[in-house]
Amino acid sequence: METFVYKTHAMRIRFQRGCRSRVAEEADLLGLEKVMVLSTPEQENQAAEISDALGYRSAGVLAVARMHTPTDVTERAVDSLSRAGADGTVSIGGGSTIGLGKAIALRTNIPQIAIPTTYAGSEMTSILGQTKDGVKSTLRDARVIPACVLYDVECTLTLPSAASSNSGLNAIAHAVEGLYSQDRNPISKLQCIDAVRTLVDALPVVARKPDDIEARQKAQYGAFLCGLALGQSGMALHHKLCHVLGGAFDLPHAETHAVVLPYAAEFNADAEGLEPIRQLFGDAGIGAGFWEFARLLGAPSSLAEIGMPEDGIERAADLAVASPYWNPRSFDRSDMLILIRAAFDGARPAN
Repeated sequence: METFVYKTHAMRIRFQRGCRSRVAEEADLLGLEKVMVLSTPEQENQAAEISDALGYRSAGVLAVARMHTPTDVTERAVDSLSRAGADGTVSIGGGSTIGLGKAIALRTNIPQIAIPTTYAGSEMTSILGQTKDGVKSTLRDARVIPACVLYDVECTLTLPSAASSNSGLNAIAHAVEGLYSQDRNPISKLQCIDAVRTLVDALPVVARKPDDIEARQKAQYGAFLCGLALGQSGMALHHKLCHVLGGAFDLPHAETHAVVLPYAAEFNADAEGLEPIRQLFGDAGIGAGFWEFARLLGAPSSLAEIGMPEDGIERAADLAVASPYWNPRSFDRSDMLILIRAAFDGARPAN
């Protein structure tokens, strides 16, 4: 029997269609009296619905969340919560909004409820990524873990097919890295394998039939497992590259993960722990398998397509080797130049 460390955190997780309507009940269980609802500007209507459901407990809606959690946005949000006298938050949205809720919790230590509307999985981790002056850094801190997560499949029904596919590929990337991370354990490995298989089954159906409740529920469950596994495991090359690219060039978060996944997976294709994924794609290879799967979903095919400037490749390679994350395969700047160039061009990875 292998030795391992398994960490758990006190969280209340509810999987139930329509459970967003019970947010006031969850706030009561946490002893919250005045709750601010967080969202992006685009999801302000959904936030208003949650504010209505909170009733007299609502401190209003703060629709200011942005990609990559800029620290200046967080600081202004903390000031707004203080002036409103809020003692908790509800984050409804994807990684941007949940990231803001986490960043506020880090600074104030107030409880947060998360209602995810994408498949990012961030709600299940103690990881927070923040951006300042074009540099994205990450930390782990138990204070940023939501006290409660409400998985309501109805909140995902308005998510466009493209966003569903991209956030689902983002989630898969968490599970792939979880399989070979330094601190993986038997439980997290099972979660990762089940997560990838579940999402590979569900995402094509969601892409074809966005209103398919059963497929949406499967995708939501798979994303939950991916986030749970990421919360137990460390990050490696894939996440380092995505943090570099997102912070330096303000690239869209989920789309960046979707583009990078095949190339980082192929770079680490021989890592111990990836045998179930190799079996999933057979002779095609891991990188080409994920590349073809992303094409099937209609995900972006290159970094160029999502807005990265070609003259940023050199800078990205420099940042990737500065303070690198642990990775099962060592790499240097020349390796990163090759990988980033391939991702920029959208070339099919060769195994």
